[in-house]
Amino acid sequence: MYQALPNERFSVPAVDVSKVDPVFWRQEDVDYPTSERVGTLVVDTAAKYLYHVTAPGRATRYGIGVGRQGFAWSGRAHMAYKREWPRWTPPDSMVERQPELRPYSIANGGMDPGPTNPLGARAHYIHQGNVDTLYRLHGTHQPWSIGKAVSSGCIRLLNQDVIHLYDNVRNGSPIIVMEHGGAGLANA
Repeated sequence: MYQALPNERFSVPAVDVSKVDPVFWRQEDVDYPTSERVGTLVVDTAAKYLYHVTAPGRATRYGIGVGRQGFAWSGRAHMAYKREWPRWTPPDSMVERQPELRPYSIANGGMDPGPTNPLGARAHYIHQGNVDTLYRLHGTHQPWSIGKAVSSGCIRLLNQDVIHLYDNVRNGSPIIVMEHGGAGLANA
């Protein structure tokens, strides 16, 4: 499941699985008791898992990287839309913290799609109501980051996993991001 994908727009290399704890490898058809409807995405930031509810009591589970301290977020939202090989435009607040990102700012047109683009092979855009949260579910070419709190708030998946999710989730699908193992949703 983590083999190279040479037929993508940009070739995706095989994942060096020695850099990813096996507990974070994709698992299909796992037990997942929930009252959420089929198609819902549930992100457990504490456990570093994303669940895609596929049937009552069943889900596909993906290992994820999450926001580092001070950048995590939680709440209920929806996947407004998704893109293959997206452009990356860091938010102004990120450019302020990391001036070296200025060449990729919104004003400068962002970073072209490609194998080292921080959004990876696919991105899912998270909105609350009609407002873009600026958070994404996206791919990564950094397998070592799965299972860790390293991002600026986005949820990252291995490129092979984000492609799998992209192929199985619809625009408009609900997403719930839980902090601390589900103890409260800040924006619910």
